[in-house]
Amino acid sequence: MEWSLPAVLDIVSETVPEREMLVRKGVRRSFAEVDLRTKRLASFLVSRGVGLQRERDQLERWECGQSPVALILNNCPEYIESMVGCYRARAVPFNVNQQYTPSEIRSVLEMVGAEAVIYHRSLGQLVQEAMVPSIRLAVEVDDRAGGSGVAGSVAFEEALTHPGHELPTPSPDDLYLVCTGGTTGLPKAVLWRQADVYVSAMGGQDEITAEQIAKAASTGSGVWFAPSPLMHAAAQWTVFAGLLGGATVVLHDDRTRFDAGAIVKTVADERVTLMAIVGDAYARPIVEFLEHNPFDLSSLRVIGTGGATTSNESKHALLNLLPQVVIRDGYGASETGGMAYGSSSNQVLSEGFSPAPGAVVISADKSRLLDPGEGEIGWTARQGRVPLGYLGDRVKTEATFPILDGVRMAVPGDRAKVESDGSIHMLGRDSLVINTGGEKVFVEEVEEVLRNHPDVDDALVVGRPSDRFGQEVVAVVQLRPGSNLEPIGLREFVALSLARFKAPRWVAYCELVQRHASGKPDYQWAVRFADAAVPAAQ
Repeated sequence: MEWSLPAVLDIVSETVPEREMLVRKGVRRSFAEVDLRTKRLASFLVSRGVGLQRERDQLERWECGQSPVALILNNCPEYIESMVGCYRARAVPFNVNQQYTPSEIRSVLEMVGAEAVIYHRSLGQLVQEAMVPSIRLAVEVDDRAGGSGVAGSVAFEEALTHPGHELPTPSPDDLYLVCTGGTTGLPKAVLWRQADVYVSAMGGQDEITAEQIAKAASTGSGVWFAPSPLMHAAAQWTVFAGLLGGATVVLHDDRTRFDAGAIVKTVADERVTLMAIVGDAYARPIVEFLEHNPFDLSSLRVIGTGGATTSNESKHALLNLLPQVVIRDGYGASETGGMAYGSSSNQVLSEGFSPAPGAVVISADKSRLLDPGEGEIGWTARQGRVPLGYLGDRVKTEATFPILDGVRMAVPGDRAKVESDGSIHMLGRDSLVINTGGEKVFVEEVEEVLRNHPDVDDALVVGRPSDRFGQEVVAVVQLRPGSNLEPIGLREFVALSLARFKAPRWVAYCELVQRHASGKPDYQWAVRFADAAVPAAQ
């Protein structure tokens, strides 16, 4: 049996209708309330012709037969309601980064072929400047933050008053679409079947029954907190994994800069049991805040982390402050879902990732699976429940999602090797590998060592052209206040843990390492800033 996302939510809502489903600041909505609101939104969309055009079996893997609906919203319950309402109408919502410029947003809308947009009023001017001819419906969520709307928009709450319209029956083949910039910054639209993303990224199981879904919902899974922006896949997956399992999900106000104090206060006030963070970008400020501001976080049982490296130093610090917590490292991508996991507790830190079902490492030439302990550096891959492809791009679809021996694969571009115990040792994105003097350097490995230096707050590593070495390793470093660390000292510190060719030959000091709203590194900025580097070696 396979499931669409609305079908699973229907069972959960019928099982625990009065349980709180979505919480953000003063807004608290139950499963029953959200169920009704999403069905009314779906009815409105269907009445405007937003929905299904062609069934999946009439399409190529890189084609979409459903009306794409752009979501240009900050974190709010309406974001999730919009997604579910679209799924009920058999339309396909997709994320748009509201930090983009109008021209960047326009290019995403054109790439996906948006037919409708749901946006926050405070972002109205941005949306108006980015509008494309294919959009024939605009729905405005009033976030009471000022701004001017898009001409001809329908208010979100007004759309929910639409008379009941017979709704189509969603299919497991209906799409989940997520736009990802990857490491290049060039957006791509990843097409998943809902049945596949449910299992691979949202906590579902193969062959799960309605009775099992209802039983899990009845038991519940606590209160989940997703501080990251919902415009990113990882935050969406956290939210849906919680909701589809019957959890209450708390959303964070992402309109302002990351505030560790606000995050911690929310965990305490809402008695959060699971919180998702993005590596050291979240972990370090949270640790620093807790060291000076003790809060009762005894409810917290799990910290899920992914999207960027969480150093052992940060894990140790979190576990010392919160000894009852288990830290679950996750590795994955928009193209794979959750691929591998590791768990750390106050007793032991995970040293590798245990592969999820279907996760493998294939050889460098992509011809075979690697066996444990081979030592070859290959490519991470996932088999089976993976995306169909990239929207509108047959060439990239067939390259990233090849069909080998009749099985669909996802090969997202990360390098890894398989340890003798079967665990996967992640090395990093191939596009970020630095080739210096014929040796390969994986930047994440160097970054983790740099962040372990007591005078370093944050660091990124990039390569730049070198007449002598082809490329040379450059560290972009944010020092702790009051620190005065010489570049050569930083290089020698790295050389104590890694081969000397991996140690940065140049260092550029910055006031603040730039990261995207998700917490992921902004490597394009780092490459530009590396021009200011000073030598750390002869």
